[in-house]
Amino acid sequence: MDYKDFMITVIDGQGGGIGKSIISKLRKQIDKDKGITICALGTNSTATNNMIKVGADIGATGENAIVHTVSKSQIIMGPIAIIAANSMLGELTPGIAEAVSSCPALKILIPLNRCNIMIAADLGITTESYIDHAVKMVMEHLSKTE
Repeated sequence: MDYKDFMITVIDGQGGGIGKSIISKLRKQIDKDKGITICALGTNSTATNNMIKVGADIGATGENAIVHTVSKSQIIMGPIAIIAANSMLGELTPGIAEAVSSCPALKILIPLNRCNIMIAADLGITTESYIDHAVKMVMEHLSKTE
């Protein structure tokens, strides 16, 4: 399949650690010549820069960039906090939460219990294990679209 204009968007805030890990793992499995753009969107420049350093193709920072870009994405990844208004110590604005929640992209979210949302799942496993599983879900989705 031609993946021209296919974009996987990773959204993160604060230090961008979860986004950095997601992008690093995606980059190991998705060749740059496949035509898939990995986009890093940070609520702050530190998060964006940390995600770009590990292999994002493009990146932008702030509410307007996130709201504008998610509608162009086919897959959105990040911590579950990206759909919770005022999470990440207020960095995740209601506008971002609404844009992410209401866009038609497939959303693959990493469960964390730091935004006062509890997931009925085994939160005893590590965040890295959830990220590994999320990347596996992306690769399975991509194989179905070929």
